[in-house]
Amino acid sequence: MAYINFWRVCFALTLSAIGFGAAADDRGAQLLEASGKGDTARVRQLLAAGAPLEARDGQGNTPLLRATQGNHAAAAAALIQAGADVNAKNGMQDSAYLLAGAQGYREILELTLTHGADLKSTNRYGGTALIPACERGHVEVVKRLLQAGVDPNHVNRLGWTGLLEAIILSDGGPRHQAIVGLLIEGGADVNLPDKDGRTPLQHAR
Repeated sequence: MAYINFWRVCFALTLSAIGFGAAADDRGAQLLEASGKGDTARVRQLLAAGAPLEARDGQGNTPLLRATQGNHAAAAAALIQAGADVNAKNGMQDSAYLLAGAQGYREILELTLTHGADLKSTNRYGGTALIPACERGHVEVVKRLLQAGVDPNHVNRLGWTGLLEAIILSDGGPRHQAIVGLLIEGGADVNLPDKDGRTPLQHAR
């Protein structure tokens, strides 16, 4: 009888563990959904209930990445304050830090910078957060990343720096002119060539 009772207890504990795991998975899915919608109140409620902070969706996104994709700064702040990893990457090799920089989401970017963003981390093109910010004309983001210490002379897998992208991939308008000035002031090498040996100065002519 003692032997039978022992196995009953083991079976009950196993079922309990399975139930706990399923509940955690469900809370994780709910947290991903709430974060993606920017439902900050629900995010906080789920975190208080023990939802897994680093849950992943089918694309490898964490709740923080989902919030960042929608530029939901308040939800992102709640997640970061709870300890979310600002450097966790999804299947596309984007992190909340890299994505916020590339998209020009300044409030979320600032949160990541003050909570351990890896300034040397790179996206799927081998570029830092600074390079796409230069290409897309995010002047204030470029300024902040340079202040934070991101290397202005980092070269991505395409052979381009932020300065090259600001010149080659832009329309030459005021925003990109301002970015070129910021980069040069921040130490960008105007003689650092692309893969074809052409320098930023040559491209600018």
